[in-house]
Amino acid sequence: MSDTTIRLNRPAAGIGARTLDTILGQTRDVDAVGKKELTWGDCVVVETKNSVYSICALEEGYYLVSGGWFDSQHRRPVRITISGCTWGGSAIRHDIIAARGLFLEFGNRVTTTRIQNVSVIRGAGPELVN
Repeated sequence: MSDTTIRLNRPAAGIGARTLDTILGQTRDVDAVGKKELTWGDCVVVETKNSVYSICALEEGYYLVSGGWFDSQHRRPVRITISGCTWGGSAIRHDIIAARGLFLEFGNRVTTTRIQNVSVIRGAGPELVN
């Protein structure tokens, strides 16, 4: 791993019951990659239970994404927004791109399987996405 790569290694928060209090408690413990942390050219590699996604930051809330569902639909790379991450229900954190243990939801309402690992590659640029 290079100096420009950051990997989230903190264990995923426990899932537990889906009450509002549980979700609010888990929001404080989430080790996440926030949307505001990324600048143009930064890329995030998200490994889910079933897939791997490459997400490169573009301008004004848009990302260039390939992998997973987009590859299976022969729609890669695609310029898209990211809605945020969920705990598996309808409560969503709009300010984050990815966090271990959560589910990533894209702007087209496609939701990934549970996120296993997240790596941030600073300044990699959209050419990382094949």
